[in-house]
Formats: sequence, C-alpha cells, structure tokens
Amino acid sequence: MIRHLAGNLSLLRGGSGALLVLLHPLALAGQLWRPLAAKLDGFDILAVDLRGHGESPWDGKPFSIEDMADDLGVTLDVLGLDEISLLGMSMGGSVAMTFAGKYPERVRSLVLADTTAWYGENAPTAWAQRAAKAADTARADQLPFQLDRWFSPGFRESHPDEVDRVCEIFLHTDSHAHAAASVAMGELDARPLLFSVRAKTLVLAGEHDYATPPSMAGELAGAIPGATLEILPALRHLSLVEKPELAETIHRHLTETA
Repeated sequence: MIRHLAGNLSLLRGGSGALLVLLHPLALAGQLWRPLAAKLDGFDILAVDLRGHGESPWDGKPFSIEDMADDLGVTLDVLGLDEISLLGMSMGGSVAMTFAGKYPERVRSLVLADTTAWYGENAPTAWAQRAAKAADTARADQLPFQLDRWFSPGFRESHPDEVDRVCEIFLHTDSHAHAAASVAMGELDARPLLFSVRAKTLVLAGEHDYATPPSMAGELAGAIPGATLEILPALRHLSLVEKPELAETIHRHLTETA
C-alpha cells in the first residue's frame, strides 16, 4: 500500500477494483488494516488516518465526530471520488455512520464493526475522564486497559506479534489527539442520522465486546433501514483484527451490494 496525503488526511492506498474506505478505532491508525486489506481481493482500498491519528495533522483545537466525517468528505472530493463503500470499526464506525447519514448518496454499502451511535447519558463525563487519562498517563501504562478490551485472552497468547504490532500503533499516537478524540466520542449522538442511511448495511459485534456490547449493535441494526446484524462468537472489541478471516463475510456483503 502506498501513502498519500489528500485534503488534511493521510491514507494508505492499494489494490484494484471497487473502492472501499477503511476507518480505524480510537488512538490507532490506518496501518491497523494491513492484514484485513491483504485478504480483501478485488477492492481499491483506502485506509485513512483520521484527524490527529497516524500521519494526519491536527491543529490542537477541539473537534467532533461530525468534523471527522467532514474531513473524509473533503478527502474524497480532492481524490475525485463520489461514491464509496465504507467500513469503520469502533470510533471509525461512529465516523462512518455519521458520514453515511449526512451524505447518504455517497455511500453504496456500509460495514459497522464494534461501534455505536451513542454511549449513553453519562458518556460526556465518562469520556472526559478517559480523555484526562489519555493525556496525563504514559502511553505504555495505558496498554493493559486497552489490551483487555481489544483482544480475547487466547488471541493475546497465541498471536503476540500481531498484538505487539497494534500496541506500537497505539504507542505512537499523540496523547493529546487521543484525548481530544475521546471528548468527541463522549459528545457523540449520531442516532438522528441513522434513519437517513441508504447504504446496504452490515453491523458486526464481538460477542464479548464490553466496550460497545452486542446490545449497542442491536440498536444500530434496528435503526438503520434494512441493516443486518451478525454477532461474532468469542471476539472482543477489535474483532476484525483478531479475526481477519472475516474478510470473507465483508467481501460477500460488499459484493452482494454491488
């Protein structure tokens, strides 16, 4: 995959075929998707670094999930891309559903993994506390909390190289951008946009994901017209990293949509 800068976003691009944009979780980056992208044959893949993440710049000012969705729109305009398929996981899923709700004519098909439109009434307070920890705690000291959420114990034991790869992406994420994005997640409420989504939508949720549990996925699938829900046995929050073989499920959904 080759790195590009389009608009204010850096991205990795590779493959050929139908266009598929991948949006990563909080405090990670587009390179997270390399194993999954390698299994998604037949697609021109854009793995985006969202604002302040990876190699994408950030001006230090507060921003919202909607701002991140608008960043994507600008990048697509710069690249001359009108209609896309879109996959987002966790924070990336929140950005993806916001984009698909604001610009329904631009999204042909949608995959939302381990994500939500709203974290609940107490979200602003809870996420503000997480933002403070992200900014004030050494990044390496944040990893135990993250690892328990991201991966099942069995995967951590059996795939240490892949776990280390994801940890390195996290360690290189700017702490203050991580904090700003956490505040944005706390303020997220994309529920009013879900009814506007036109894209054929697949909602995926790890069975043991306690960051965005299956109940949240069920609410998404119930609100997005025609959406399909699939619960993934034994997986946690980074389901598509732990099991890149899910590329087959994604490929089938995107192909059926096309």
